[in-house]
Amino acid sequence: MILSLDWSYVVEMAALDRSRLAPEPLPSAVGVRQHRRRAAGLSVVWAVILGNAAVMVWLWIHGGNWTLKSSGDVLTSIARITGLLSAYLALIQVILLARVPALERLVGFDRLSVWHRWNGHACLDLVLAHVVFSVWGYALLDKFSVPKEISTMLGGGIYPGMITATVGTALLIAVVLTSIVIVKRRLRYEWWYAVHLLAYAGIALAWFHQIPTGNELVLDKVAAAYWRSLVIATLVLIVVFRLVAPAVAALRYRLRVAAVVEEGPGVVSLWITGRGLDRLHARPGQFFLWRFLTRGRWSKAHPFSLSAAPDGRSLRITVKALGDDTARMGEMPIGTRVVAEGPFGVFTDGSRRREKVLLIAGGIGITPVRALLQEMRGDVVVIYRVVTAEDILFRKELDDLAETSDFELHYIVGDHATDEGRTYLSPDHLREVVPDIAERDVYVCGPPGLTNIVTRHVREAGVRRSHIHAERFAL
Repeated sequence: MILSLDWSYVVEMAALDRSRLAPEPLPSAVGVRQHRRRAAGLSVVWAVILGNAAVMVWLWIHGGNWTLKSSGDVLTSIARITGLLSAYLALIQVILLARVPALERLVGFDRLSVWHRWNGHACLDLVLAHVVFSVWGYALLDKFSVPKEISTMLGGGIYPGMITATVGTALLIAVVLTSIVIVKRRLRYEWWYAVHLLAYAGIALAWFHQIPTGNELVLDKVAAAYWRSLVIATLVLIVVFRLVAPAVAALRYRLRVAAVVEEGPGVVSLWITGRGLDRLHARPGQFFLWRFLTRGRWSKAHPFSLSAAPDGRSLRITVKALGDDTARMGEMPIGTRVVAEGPFGVFTDGSRRREKVLLIAGGIGITPVRALLQEMRGDVVVIYRVVTAEDILFRKELDDLAETSDFELHYIVGDHATDEGRTYLSPDHLREVVPDIAERDVYVCGPPGLTNIVTRHVREAGVRRSHIHAERFAL
């Protein structure tokens, strides 16, 4: 059901040459070459990350900051290096989700999110270690009790920047706590997003603590210059890719909503048009961060995958009502201006390394798979897992594509709470449906819980980890 549309868009689409959907033949060894390039690029990324950490530690030791004269000296030395490394990881934390295109293409947004989560925990652990060892070490040196040392640090005026450091630590703790899944699910998106913005404030406050009290930055001008260069480089990346790039893209592509189509209960597709969209170089299977410039929406950016192969003139996304904001997508006014950051993701045909492919989609996870099917060639099998037949999206489109592109399509329908439903997509069931699954690249997309379970079952069915490509839909 078409909820609303711009008729000029209909005329434009009617004039399109349908041959544009014809996919290119499967390029031999392209996936293998891209995999090798990505592996080499990842090696460079890790070399930069670990190399900077090594330089910082070397400068710290070379500056005479490691002392073993007494227990207090040892503890304060540990406190200083953990503080320095925690600040470095905080910068890495910001860069990981700064939406740097080169980094995202190498790693993939999904894996970057995992790195971001674990790096955040490591950063907080080092911050807390810095606090504990600082209080403990200085208490021994000053011959104070721990409570008296804390009081001296916060209120004695001897250690400048301690109040700002305490506030900054509290902000970082708040960010990590609100990232825990069970807590995040209970928070409104606006609150969760606002708390995460405080991470920038926490990093800034840590800076004002490091400058007056960090001996390695006060006494060693080379170390101070090196540290400042890292901070400045991080700020430049944030400004360029989080502020300037989206603004330039908005002016360049002039995206707007052209049509809103109901695909099923609680699911709508938005067709978005603009100018020069071929310059986006978007691929089927990728996603954008979408910001709709209407009242109550402009401040929120949501990740939605393309549900149709981009044609250079329009983009289609399909959204399921999973929260307050997504539930109102069907009410989106035609002509609404859109800002899109991307494309992101390596869930594309370019990641493929084998001629044989299995695509597994669960629920709304069919959207990038639907787009991929317009591009993929070779021996392709598709499994679409839903609870009821009414949950199947794009059924006619999928059936038509299966007929014209000659791929194998399986609808797996049933409640996972039933005895029969529990066996669906188990290792045995996967081998039954796709006997040669171990010889295939496998793409898995759906809600995080389903994706994690299916990925594990695919591995148990004999597929190596390097041949599994997963995209988790977590809004």
